[in-house]
Amino acid sequence: QVQLVESGGGLVQAGGSLRLSCAASGLTFSTYTMAWFRQFPGKEREFVAVISWSGNRIDYADSVKGRFTVSRDNAKNTVYLQMNSLKPEDTAVYYCAADRSRYGSLPQRVHEYDYWGQGTQVTVSS
Repeated sequence: QVQLVESGGGLVQAGGSLRLSCAASGLTFSTYTMAWFRQFPGKEREFVAVISWSGNRIDYADSVKGRFTVSRDNAKNTVYLQMNSLKPEDTAVYYCAADRSRYGSLPQRVHEYDYWGQGTQVTVSS
C-alpha cells in the first residue's frame, strides 16, 4: 500500500520560511518522479514544483521560482520543499504526488500523478 505523508506545514509570517517533507512508503521511491502541488480554497489544485527520479531535473511554477526549492533524498524515501520569502498568497494546502513515469517531460498536471498525500496546511500571515 502506497503512502505519502506530508509534514512541516504551519503558520508563518510573511517573509518567513517553512520546509515541507513528504515521506513515501510502499513504492520504489527512487524510480518515481515527485512533485508538490497546492490548492487554494475553492480552486483547482495547481502545480508548484517537480523533481525527477534521479534529482537531476527540476522545474517550478513561475509563481515560486527563486523562492522555493525542491529536493529529494532517495535513501530516506523523502522529498522536500523549502519555501522562503513566503507571501500571504502562498497560503494553501500543499500536497506531494508521485508519478511512476521516469522519462519524457516532467509532468505538471494533476491527472499525470499516480499517488497523492493527504496534504498539509501552510498559512502565511501578513
